[in-house]
Amino acid sequence: MGRWVAAREGTTRRYTRVGARKRIEDVFNAAVLEILAPIELVDLRVAVLAGENDNPPAIALVCESLGQLDLGWIETGDAPVPWRAAAYAALGETLGTALPVFGYQDLFDEISMYYWDGEIDDESARQSLTAYHGLSAEELAEQTLPSEMNARRPDWMIGTNAAKAASLPKTLRAALRRLRDGHKALDRLASERNAWHFDTDILYEYVPGIEECSSLPPLTLVPFEQFARELDDVARHGMEMGFMDVCGICPLPEVSRIDDWFESLRLGVQFLLAAQHLVRFDPPNP
Repeated sequence: MGRWVAAREGTTRRYTRVGARKRIEDVFNAAVLEILAPIELVDLRVAVLAGENDNPPAIALVCESLGQLDLGWIETGDAPVPWRAAAYAALGETLGTALPVFGYQDLFDEISMYYWDGEIDDESARQSLTAYHGLSAEELAEQTLPSEMNARRPDWMIGTNAAKAASLPKTLRAALRRLRDGHKALDRLASERNAWHFDTDILYEYVPGIEECSSLPPLTLVPFEQFARELDDVARHGMEMGFMDVCGICPLPEVSRIDDWFESLRLGVQFLLAAQHLVRFDPPNP
């Protein structure tokens, strides 16, 4: 990191060890904050990690936001359902490349294991609740079953309700294209040069003990209004032990990788700005 800062400054100055460390931190942090500044969708921070056992230093990108992502007009607007469903589906298909976020299917799968031993239809869920949990007929009547949970989804959460691109207004098509183009650019990056690449094995090497936290991401695209109980159930471990809040971790075996890291950071920010633009979008009524 020191060599990277020295190359950026171009002039030679003498520092004490403490002064050099502070200068390196200041230059690096300023460069990071300048790139991250436009993002308001989530709060992100960067941590530089020392390597052990001959591992090189690494940079981790961490999400400090918690809970449901703001879906803006998709959740609360009065635009046609097919438009809202198209935007919601696009976010669900792309955001996980950069952010630690889970969607409805992830929630359903967690609840299925939590309550119904992995079953996904009502009859099998009833049998599981009876066989493994010993519930009586009266107690079964009070339980949530898969069909009831699925029925609580607003229409805009259901992918089959999404409009085809050709039937969307031009401005919304452009916003969705910007999101998908940003996602493609980020997805094409080589994993070893990508600030947003998440690898649990690498993370465990650099952050001992993090495996004790919940594997659940801290962010969700599932609305709390309809699924508060389920979200509270699956998030309990994370609230007690912490969530898997790392967006990406990138080891730096050589100084040239720092510039690659910054370039990938910029690409990820461009993608998140496209997502931010989409949720703030106010499409015209037809």
